[in-house]
Amino acid sequence: MRDDVAHGDETKEEASVQEATALAPKLIYEVIRREGEEELARTKRSLIWSGVAAGVMISLSVLGEAIFRTYLPDQPSSYLIENLGYSLGFLAVILGRMQLFTENTITTVLPVMVERTWHTFGCMLRLWGIVLGANVVGAFAVAALFVFTPALPSDIMPAVVDLSYHATGMGAQASFWRGIPAGIIVALIVWMMPQAESAKFFLILLFTWLIAAGDFTHIVAGSVEMAVLVWMGELGAGQAIGGFFLPVLAGNIIGGTAIFTLMAWGQVRDELPRS
Repeated sequence: MRDDVAHGDETKEEASVQEATALAPKLIYEVIRREGEEELARTKRSLIWSGVAAGVMISLSVLGEAIFRTYLPDQPSSYLIENLGYSLGFLAVILGRMQLFTENTITTVLPVMVERTWHTFGCMLRLWGIVLGANVVGAFAVAALFVFTPALPSDIMPAVVDLSYHATGMGAQASFWRGIPAGIIVALIVWMMPQAESAKFFLILLFTWLIAAGDFTHIVAGSVEMAVLVWMGELGAGQAIGGFFLPVLAGNIIGGTAIFTLMAWGQVRDELPRS
């Protein structure tokens, strides 16, 4: 009887330890890796529709920021409040579980690091291509709505155009370097989500606000701004692709994958089972 009680106490103690360590780096890594495997297994049709939806919904970041810029008083502190609007699109996309390309620079990379096969690497590149393409299609679709219809009030559209000129006018080199912190921040959000629980809303709000306040570049939100100018005839294809899209894409991938994901993997690699 005494042994049974002791065994029961040990079981409870073990359960308490497991609960306390449930969010250790190794287990956070495992949660995200399994999410990545689920994403890699999704059908092409699901990825496309989810990616298009994300490309459309991320326009709320541009729209929110434009509304704040239009109606806030013209003073230095307004800049910090204005950039809260940038978080709206990310809140919709991430909490809505839509496919956003920059999230996949960490989520779908972790399974590749574990298996290290050409098949898994090919599946990752396939998903990247589908999701990025679908995000851009959604961005161009919603930008066409802004430009060619009276969907937006006339007093807000100038702010949208203003933001678009600023986002795409940094030059290729600045766009690339400012894309790296944005990639790191989005990957950090993904890494922290499993332990955020009820604070997910504020986690996304704060860190995506930091992207805007820091004037960093994000490939999907920036694609909406790029598309606005392309539809208006103010930005040529060469400048849009070579001066903005590709440099920002490279910066986001380097920040999200080559820097943050490799660091996250490095801190748990010795604790992972050997294949």
